[in-house]
Amino acid sequence: MERADVAIVGGGPAGSAAAAEAAADRDELGPDSTDAAGMLDYWVDIMGFSLDEIPDEVILQELSDAEFVGPTERMVLRSTGIDATYPKMGFTFDRVGMDDWMRERAEDAGADYRVGTGVRDVETDLDGDPTHTVVLADGEAVEADALVLADGPQRTVTNGVLDRFLPEGKEVTDYLASTEANHIAYQEHRRFPEELFDDDTLKFWWGLMPGETAYPWVFPNDDGVARVGLTMPIGMDIDAIPNREEYDLLRPEDESIPRGGEYLRRLLEREYGDEYDIESDFPLVEDRGKRGGTETYPISSTKPVDSPVGANVALAGGAMGTTSAFHEGGYHVAVRTGREAGRLAAEGDLSGYNRAWKRAIGDEIRRNVAFADIVGDYTPADFDRAFRTARKLVPQEGDEGEQITYHVRAGISGLRLYLQYKWTKFGYRDGRYGQIPESTYVYG
Repeated sequence: MERADVAIVGGGPAGSAAAAEAAADRDELGPDSTDAAGMLDYWVDIMGFSLDEIPDEVILQELSDAEFVGPTERMVLRSTGIDATYPKMGFTFDRVGMDDWMRERAEDAGADYRVGTGVRDVETDLDGDPTHTVVLADGEAVEADALVLADGPQRTVTNGVLDRFLPEGKEVTDYLASTEANHIAYQEHRRFPEELFDDDTLKFWWGLMPGETAYPWVFPNDDGVARVGLTMPIGMDIDAIPNREEYDLLRPEDESIPRGGEYLRRLLEREYGDEYDIESDFPLVEDRGKRGGTETYPISSTKPVDSPVGANVALAGGAMGTTSAFHEGGYHVAVRTGREAGRLAAEGDLSGYNRAWKRAIGDEIRRNVAFADIVGDYTPADFDRAFRTARKLVPQEGDEGEQITYHVRAGISGLRLYLQYKWTKFGYRDGRYGQIPESTYVYG
């Protein structure tokens, strides 16, 4: 049986970041991630990297703006409005390349990266030396004093570990039921006609499909290829959707929620079908993605959970619910929570981890949770109204004048939107966005 100071379960950004900080053994199935992702300007600072650290080859496109499209209204955002060291709106990046770089950092720091054998179980003895035994599928085991769980939103290992520290009669699924804790994301890699490939703009469509934080997107990658995708809640019942005729991507003949590929075909038809043949002019790039140019993966849609640090266990990234269906993922918060967990594990004491991650990413989590709450019950008309108001609040191309001019121009509707956000965000002060507070856990 092997012995390590820290065992890290999970091979994505959170696990890699934790390993680099802790330089500890890690055992996992290997990263199961998307082929491309987006990074906003201030997210680089949240990760804790300097610009010159990120390899140039993993950056696919530098971004100048993001376009938000409603049923009839649209607006363009050219800045996140948050101070950042990255000089542009952000960038899209090669997710596999970024993960490889993160893994190399961990290995260079002394971590032992293991791929090919899954984790079957984790045994914990709070009085033992060491505390944790990570049991692998092949029967081998790794003992460790500290355990970092970074196995993503599916929480394959995390759920079983947390169950042991919840009060009698409670299970983690009481808080994180799979149909409520996650959204499902689906994406296709499609080559766009040259005249339509917008290489520096992210596009998001809101109010076209039903479901809380359900929306399609287009992210530009390289070589004229864009990632066309969507996120939506799991297990929606089409018969429970009021005013379904208001959603442009639903059809009267639909007997169930359309599959992801059908939704995306309808989106492309809506946007470009008058002038282009979608299947021939926007071909699927079959040598990308997980399966023939496509990918399906979970995204956490919960509020985050605290870790049972009394058992010297830290959750990081998607396993703790930091990724967000609202903005389709959370590489930056996964990296930062992983780094905080690894740093404290290396110091031999995870007791301060819940305080540490809240200091590091608490403002970001509050923003995401507040925005998701605000739009949770929006109808298509509400999205149009919000974009119409926001367009007056945010300078658009060709606008001139001081920022205060736009605030005044937005009038009462702008003030109402602003105050709703501030009030909702205020409600999540002092870590109240947490789903399972640390005080819930029972040891012994």
